[in-house]
Amino acid sequence: MAKEVQTEKMPVLDKTDLAILKLLQQNARMTIKEISENVHISTTPVHERIRWMEQNGVIKQYATLVNGAMVKKGLMVICYVSLKQHSKNAGAKFIKSILEMNEVIECITISGEFDFMLKVVEENMDAYYDFHVNKLSEIENVGNVQSVFVMGIVKHTHQLVY
Repeated sequence: MAKEVQTEKMPVLDKTDLAILKLLQQNARMTIKEISENVHISTTPVHERIRWMEQNGVIKQYATLVNGAMVKKGLMVICYVSLKQHSKNAGAKFIKSILEMNEVIECITISGEFDFMLKVVEENMDAYYDFHVNKLSEIENVGNVQSVFVMGIVKHTHQLVY
């Protein structure tokens, strides 16, 4: 199965880098000037540190978090998927199919009874049924799919530095 592989040496982050990351996680639109005031160093070193973290893969991307209900994606489903065959090729084909499905916003390889956990968003139950029957279940080598419907979100964060 595909996974992120760290091929280079891990970057070493100091307390200032971590403070910058914490601020950016809270508000990625924060200006360099605002960050520099918070971490008590001038703007040029802040800018250089951020650029270095971007170039070294510490900062992967900047994103806007959207309220799903406001864009007709109010139904969230966690799908557990097992494959019939577990060869490298079979896993790669499944992953390729999943990467082409906009409804799947997250795909994680897992251990245990299932091979993958998908986070799927749709407008409503009818749209999810169509996705499940006509897309997900039609992927070659899909064995079992178990759908768990999200009733509410208690905590949702992307903050890894705290």
